[in-house]
Amino acid sequence: MTTTDTTPSDAGPIAERERFDSLDPATGAVVGTHPVHSAADVDRAVARARIASDTWADLDFDGRAPKLAAWKALITSRADELAELVRAETGKPTGDAMLEIVLAVDHLAWATKHAPKVLKRRSVNPGLLMSNMGATLEYLPFGVIGVIGPWNYPVFTPMGSIAYALAAGNAVVFKPSEHTPGVGEWLGRTAAEAMGIPGLLEVVTGFGETGGALVQAGVDKVAFTGSTATGKKIMAAASETLTPVLIECGGKDAMLVDADADLDAAADAAAWGGMSNAGQTCVGVERVYVHTDVYDEFVDKVVAEASAVEAGSGDQADIGPITMPSQLEVIRGHIHDALARGGRALVGGEDAVDDRYARPTVLVDVPEDSVAVTDETFGPTLTIARVRDMDEAVEKANASRYGLGSTVYSGERGPELARRLRSGMTAVNSVISFAGIPSLPFGGVGDSGFGRIHGPDGLREFTRPKAVARQRMKAPLTLTTFHRGSGTDKAVKKLIGLLHGRGPRKG
Repeated sequence: MTTTDTTPSDAGPIAERERFDSLDPATGAVVGTHPVHSAADVDRAVARARIASDTWADLDFDGRAPKLAAWKALITSRADELAELVRAETGKPTGDAMLEIVLAVDHLAWATKHAPKVLKRRSVNPGLLMSNMGATLEYLPFGVIGVIGPWNYPVFTPMGSIAYALAAGNAVVFKPSEHTPGVGEWLGRTAAEAMGIPGLLEVVTGFGETGGALVQAGVDKVAFTGSTATGKKIMAAASETLTPVLIECGGKDAMLVDADADLDAAADAAAWGGMSNAGQTCVGVERVYVHTDVYDEFVDKVVAEASAVEAGSGDQADIGPITMPSQLEVIRGHIHDALARGGRALVGGEDAVDDRYARPTVLVDVPEDSVAVTDETFGPTLTIARVRDMDEAVEKANASRYGLGSTVYSGERGPELARRLRSGMTAVNSVISFAGIPSLPFGGVGDSGFGRIHGPDGLREFTRPKAVARQRMKAPLTLTTFHRGSGTDKAVKKLIGLLHGRGPRKG
């Protein structure tokens, strides 16, 4: 709900400001009340971040590292407090909340440690033709990064942008989801407390209008995580000012199970990958393609696993409620379409979805053009399909407009099958493991977006490459002058012929 009250504002001594509540999705109880920041508020936040960005960039890697380490230590020491806030705003079990905090801290540590090696100035080979030159390349911070984060992993996912942007030398203005504003404000408060630079991590709260204002507030790059439809709107708005964007959207991630797979491990991975966090995972398993030789046995094992998953509000539950109420109707609609078109529910079904919870559903015999197969469900459902071989499995897995993550269970062919899948990341004989490895880039293709967070690619994503060529000695052949004579042109032509005119040797 939203209300209006009178609170201090940078706009003047007293201003009327709209406010909204964040709610516990399990109970509907109010967790916190937060301001709806206006476009003017966002502009002021970006201006404060701009000032901080100069201070932060001037510190260089050696000066930034201890401050980032202090923030990492503070998050770690108060992880229980943060985990409780995540649980309250998302409904997920506290253990799941703690897991994403642990992963976020590990990524912050990795980015801090590796930023100097990845981004610092280094010499590059100028080549024989330009051998009189010295050449260097370094990666400089953009300045201010706008981060628009999701609600399903309100710490881990936005920190994949925030941590890497800060380590690269930028300031950040963060707009968290309206479902998890308290988590965003907590991150902003602790960053200020630990690092002591006002404006370094600004947080603005509100709805879509606040996020839209951030895109148009003069930030130097936008990192967005959310739906494909919203990602396209972000791109359109950013195009007006040629502001670069990083877009991480949803997925319809496939899992392949080969005839020689460890079926117990594969079934466990399918159930956890598809149903942990109540299926609200962009890289969660949603489709499973199983070799015909092991299909029946695998399905039996998944049914047993899924049937044991308990939904509820306490920490005894395996999964919590659906955080965004409108998603319940999407999940219910996907199940309905699958059943109406000949699919069967071996676990769950339409009755598994109520006004707060979606309990596990396992579907078989679902047509490949059903929305349960083509569209992101974002709920604890799995479709399992029989395939004659892994070639058919790859073909069906790749017949999606999405391409975020994927999973392969195979005794012999795991790496080969992984390489053939059209996705940004693949886990072999594990599930979603790529997200926990800080040195691996994270991102998708197609409707899953573009750009990368995490790893060296994630650090470079928040920088601009700076190339410098410096003359070290006078060149024997000067090419960049109007005084270049025909003799120089002939000599250059001869040199290029010697260097590049010969084809590959035969035999």
